[in-house]
Amino acid sequence: MKVSLFTTCLGELFYVDVLKDVTEVLERLGCDVDVPEGQVCCGQPAYNSGYAKDTKGPAKQMIRAFEHSDYIVCPSGSCAAMFHEYPDFFADNSEWHEKAMAIAKKTYEFTQFIVNVLGVEDVGAEYHARATLHTSCHMTRLLGERESHYKLLNHVKGLELVKLPNNYDCCGFGGTFSVKMSPISEQMVDEKIRHIEETKADVLVGADASCLMNIGGRMSRLGKNIKVLHIAQILNSHQKEGGASNVNESRKSTIL
Repeated sequence: MKVSLFTTCLGELFYVDVLKDVTEVLERLGCDVDVPEGQVCCGQPAYNSGYAKDTKGPAKQMIRAFEHSDYIVCPSGSCAAMFHEYPDFFADNSEWHEKAMAIAKKTYEFTQFIVNVLGVEDVGAEYHARATLHTSCHMTRLLGERESHYKLLNHVKGLELVKLPNNYDCCGFGGTFSVKMSPISEQMVDEKIRHIEETKADVLVGADASCLMNIGGRMSRLGKNIKVLHIAQILNSHQKEGGASNVNESRKSTIL
């Protein structure tokens, strides 16, 4: 199965190791992964800030970059959801609307693709820790995906997954919201961290690097000793209790 990796801006700039983990997991599951060179920002920051017209340019470029892909997989629920917004941009242009619809139909978030397309729930991962999961807003509310990440984590050997209280609450990032409304954003992320601490988890897991960057950055400033990992880092781990892992310490600490 041929899969094109939608790397995202944060992935390319800050979380290259997460992209490596995503690629290795997909390849281990039998996928042939490529990375289209023409991809740019999907336009989400501009779109979320109200500049819908200015988003059409990046949208067209992304459609061109991925139009020949069989499947598009993205390690971010919010960026994957953005591709599903594209058809609305071109409602008055039948040619581009058709192309945008084709892109949306073959775009999946990483865990969503593994569970719903590949039909896999156990990827053979092993990670010994007490963990809790932050479910991002765009993944649950826009993509409508609420189960795939739980299904995969529940099959990770050695992982004790604890339910996060009020997991449906936003972490306060919201793209430019955290910049424009920083006092409110700070209160939201502080509340999220309080709930994380209630679980007594060693590790916070998530499927959106933007959320993890926000939560992890705030926890670092507050001196909280909780590791923050993208779900791909857990799924690509073969850690033995008291032993080594194929995800080394520098890679496991990428988010922080």
